[in-house]
Amino acid sequence: MESFITWLLGVLTLPGVGLPAIFLVSFLSATLLPMGSEPALFGYVALNPHMFWPAIAVASVGNTLGGMLDWWMGFAARRAYVRLKARRRAHARAAASLGAGGTMTAEMTMPGAKADAEGRAPMNERYRRWMRRFGPPLLLLSWLPVVGDPLCTLAGWLRLSWRSCLVYIAIGKTLRYITITYLMLRVPESFWQGIFAPFKHLLVG
Repeated sequence: MESFITWLLGVLTLPGVGLPAIFLVSFLSATLLPMGSEPALFGYVALNPHMFWPAIAVASVGNTLGGMLDWWMGFAARRAYVRLKARRRAHARAAASLGAGGTMTAEMTMPGAKADAEGRAPMNERYRRWMRRFGPPLLLLSWLPVVGDPLCTLAGWLRLSWRSCLVYIAIGKTLRYITITYLMLRVPESFWQGIFAPFKHLLVG
């Protein structure tokens, strides 16, 4: 088993992998980059069974921070969008005012115009209703492939509380690491050799 895991880590370009590498891989895999951290964590724990819980903790912290980076990206994108929208509306009002001889129209003085400029458009109200229905607990699924990272970004875009998001992201990702790593360690070595044998042949030959 040890020789196979050493080869697997070599394929992952992580020879002599340590906890810092586990943290880095876990952090990057939680961003929108198409990569996974489970093989590296599995390989490290298989070679160092006594480091099971420290490795789980480090991977969970790295993956959670990566998820919060996604949240911040969504939050920053939302703020930039709202500011751009407000700037365009201000320019449109100024142009309309000049075209009307400096007279403000009724449409420009409606409360809805201010609400739109501040990002509280009707579409945003639909997002708010969706938020109240599901909320941060949905981020328990942030570990899912493909959809997990965009969920974190969407949470930031919808301005969900970062504290609540942090808690649910951490819970979901930690439980994922514990479950997957434990199950992978229970699988016989012959199974993994059969799975990776074709790739090993391609890399060696």
